[in-house]
Amino acid sequence: MSRSRSESPQEQRPAGDETEAQAGAPSGEGPAAAAGGRRLALDVHGRLRAMILNGELPPGSVLLQAEMARKLGVSRTPMREAFRLLQEEGLIDARPDQRARVRSVDPEDLDAVYGARIMLETLAVSMTAKSFTAEDIERMSDALKRMRGLTVDDQPEEWHAAHHEFHSIATQAVGPHLQRMIASLGEHSERYIRLAQLGAPASWSKAYAEHEALLDALRSSDPAEAARVVARHLARTALSVLADIAPEHEPAATRTALAIAGNGGQ
Repeated sequence: MSRSRSESPQEQRPAGDETEAQAGAPSGEGPAAAAGGRRLALDVHGRLRAMILNGELPPGSVLLQAEMARKLGVSRTPMREAFRLLQEEGLIDARPDQRARVRSVDPEDLDAVYGARIMLETLAVSMTAKSFTAEDIERMSDALKRMRGLTVDDQPEEWHAAHHEFHSIATQAVGPHLQRMIASLGEHSERYIRLAQLGAPASWSKAYAEHEALLDALRSSDPAEAARVVARHLARTALSVLADIAPEHEPAATRTALAIAGNGGQ
């Protein structure tokens, strides 16, 4: 999905850009400068990614490299690289001779992501339930308390960090490769979680009840119940968002995964 940096007029390096030397150093300046430029580009990518996932840059938003570079206080060199990474992730569309935009929510993508999450996370929590310790219970309880004490509208990064930690502990028994897959899908889901929260604010209490139920199942070393709870929890988010943004779309992946997880009565 990556594109040549010479394709778009927007990506031409402006003459006299005095900040170019400060960030994203050219490769000719040596390995240390190149490494520093790469780190800055990754930092910029992370900041833009968070803005997209938490809704600060909503679907359809136009992204201008020069404008975003000024807003974040960097040059256009790391911004170009950040845009390239965002496009590879499918978070933005950046075609030649067109302005980059935050991608709209794709019902098929949402369905596929949540279908995959249900399959992988039910496997992971089932394995984790067999080896859950008192220390794990304490860590997971602490993450849930932090989630309850945070306001996602005012502290989105902190809330999502606590939410990510909660689910990471619940799925920790699987190997590193599967953990990376689960983490990647979880991060991809953040924008959908945000949409569910906006579309159905009353669902907060039910979501927390489901988190409590998952913790209880792990505390009781009950793999089947842990799988059932997490499958329903994930499916509810996906189905809620789809009902709001694309009620005509049939969520085949989500419903099939839910049925396989032993919860076909949804």
